[in-house]
Amino acid sequence: MGPLRSVVLAGGGTGGHVYPLLAFADCLRRHDPGVRITCLGTPRGMENDLIPPQGYDLRQIPAYQLPRSVNMNLVRTPGRMWTAARAAGKVIDEVRAEVVVGFGGYVSVPAYLAAWRRELPMVIHEVNVPPGVANRLGMKFTKNVAVGFPNQPSQAESLRDATVVGVPLRRAITGLDRYALRNAARAHFGLRPDLPVLFVSGGSSGARSINLAVSGAAKELARNGVQVLHVMGARNEPVPIPTDLPVPYVTLPYLSEMELGYAAADLMLARGGAMTVAEVAAIGLPTIYVPYPHSNQEQRRNALPVVEAGGGLLVDDAELTPDWLERTVVPLIRDPQRLYTMGAAAAAYGRRDGDEALRSFVLAAVAR
Repeated sequence: MGPLRSVVLAGGGTGGHVYPLLAFADCLRRHDPGVRITCLGTPRGMENDLIPPQGYDLRQIPAYQLPRSVNMNLVRTPGRMWTAARAAGKVIDEVRAEVVVGFGGYVSVPAYLAAWRRELPMVIHEVNVPPGVANRLGMKFTKNVAVGFPNQPSQAESLRDATVVGVPLRRAITGLDRYALRNAARAHFGLRPDLPVLFVSGGSSGARSINLAVSGAAKELARNGVQVLHVMGARNEPVPIPTDLPVPYVTLPYLSEMELGYAAADLMLARGGAMTVAEVAAIGLPTIYVPYPHSNQEQRRNALPVVEAGGGLLVDDAELTPDWLERTVVPLIRDPQRLYTMGAAAAAYGRRDGDEALRSFVLAAVAR
């Protein structure tokens, strides 16, 4: 078939849905600058801050949280959903879309319903186990399901027949040479070039338990010559950091250019969100994962295969203490050979071609 002329991309709410959508949009545009890309979002999601600055058309439609139990909200849901689906359908018709690609989030549901009613090809991309509720509903309408990680089809019955394509990542990540950029990245943050760096981030919202543990270990880390680059999270209250440290401890509320943090780092301490796992594995950055404890454990499932492959360590949130960090981080970050081995194992598990692989999958779905 010829090149795609018009594509609708649906995904919103959190960065885990929006970032792969944007990376995929960039891939489509690289191959064909003339392709029409229309993104669907809701008035309240992160997509409003992330998508328009990248030059993509964002159309807002109403979307409603799907109830997880049988209650009055479930009775109201069909009417609400069809209202949202009509709005999505108007956009699909206006732009004459040839395919709908959904990345999850509640805005994906009306897009899937509208595509199904029009017998339009649709593709679902899922990065979590179990799949999100929106994508689970979408899977009732299509067999074109792609996943980000090789462990997913064996971990969820609903994903048994899915195709592993990887996670679409930004070119700033997939083209990153950590070692070539290291000194420049450290200079950017005011870090010394000659001492190891621990990069800490609890995701876009931050993680208070991680912030408290690392700040509590600050003096001992610094005494052992370990620099810290610490992204606190924009929604978190800053935690106090000792001011008399002998080596740099740099704090930031938020970091949009995560690739600079990755390049500056010898070792990372992070949650286990799917995008974080995909990015650090792709670039081969050894990582200590602290999965978010108050959920269905999907972050643990995200990180565990990388850890089992030798690319990182796993610690429960409740066990992450200043003492644990001192005992674990100091000997690890001062062992370049072990860090290199872990980084190579992470890179062997990760992949940098998720955007291209998903594009091929979408083209094949449209051709069918």
